[in-house]
Amino acid sequence: MKGRRLLISYAHPDDETFGLGAAIPKWIDEGVDVYLICATNGEVGHVPAELQGKYPTVAELRLSELKCAREYLKFKEVFMLGYRDSGMPGSESAAHPDSLWQQWRNHPERVAGKVRDILQRVRPQVVITFNRYGGYGHPDHIAIQRATVNAFESLRASTSAGATSNGYRPEKLYYAAFPKATLWLQILRARLRGQDPRRMGINGDVDIIKILDHMEPVHARIRIAAYLDVWERASRCHASQGGGRISRTSRWLRRLLYSRQGFTRVYPPPQRNQVDESDLFAAVP
Repeated sequence: MKGRRLLISYAHPDDETFGLGAAIPKWIDEGVDVYLICATNGEVGHVPAELQGKYPTVAELRLSELKCAREYLKFKEVFMLGYRDSGMPGSESAAHPDSLWQQWRNHPERVAGKVRDILQRVRPQVVITFNRYGGYGHPDHIAIQRATVNAFESLRASTSAGATSNGYRPEKLYYAAFPKATLWLQILRARLRGQDPRRMGINGDVDIIKILDHMEPVHARIRIAAYLDVWERASRCHASQGGGRISRTSRWLRRLLYSRQGFTRVYPPPQRNQVDESDLFAAVP
C-alpha cells in the first residue's frame, strides 16, 4: 500500500483510541500513513478525583494522554485545531463562544476551512469522521463531522469544476460505526441493573437507544482482531476518560464483539445498503 494516506477527523483526545484504536495500527502495519485531526483539547471532560491536580489544567492532562496513546497508534502527524471542548448539549460549556460547537454555528466556513487546509496538505485518499449524529450526540462530534463533510465536498466540487486545489481531491469518505452488538449488550446490562439505558454515562446524558436509532448502514468491515491488545494498551493511556474498558470484557467475548470494525461509505455512494468492502482503499487509484 505504498503511497496510501488516511486522515481521521475527530473532536477530542480519546476519540481516536476508543473509536479506532485497533484499526489504526492495522493500517500502519499495511503501510498506510495515518493522520489525525483532533479539534479540541478536551478541557471539559470529567476527571476522576484520583487524577485531579496532576496537571495544571484538564486540557494538559487530556493532551498528555493523547501523547501516550500516540506511542501505540503511531500517527504520521496529529493536527490540533485548538478549539474549546463544548461538553454535552444544554451544558453551560456548550454556550461558550470559543467552543467548537459555537464556532461551528457562528463561523462554519472558518472551521471547515481549517479542515480543508489540512486535507490539501496531507492529500489523503481516504477520510474518516463521525456519523451524522456524532456517534452519541456530542455537539463537538457533530460539528467536526459537518466541517469534515463540508471540506471533503468542497474539494471534490472544486476539482470537478476545474478550480485550483493543488490538483488534489479526496477519493473516499467514511463514517466510523459503533458495533451494534455492544450497544445491545449495554442496554441488557443496564436493564438488569435497574438503570435507564436512555440516561447512561457519568452525568446520565448518553442515550443508548438514541444511538441505535441514529446508526447508519455499514458498507465496509475490516478485520481488527489481531490488534485488540494494541487497542487495549492505547486505551489505558486515556485513564481520565475510563480507558482500559476493553479488558473488562472477557477475551472470548472481546473477540466476538470487536473482531471487525464497521464503516458507512458516504462517497462514493453505495449502490445498496450492504457490506461490499473489506478494505477502505478498494478501488482507490
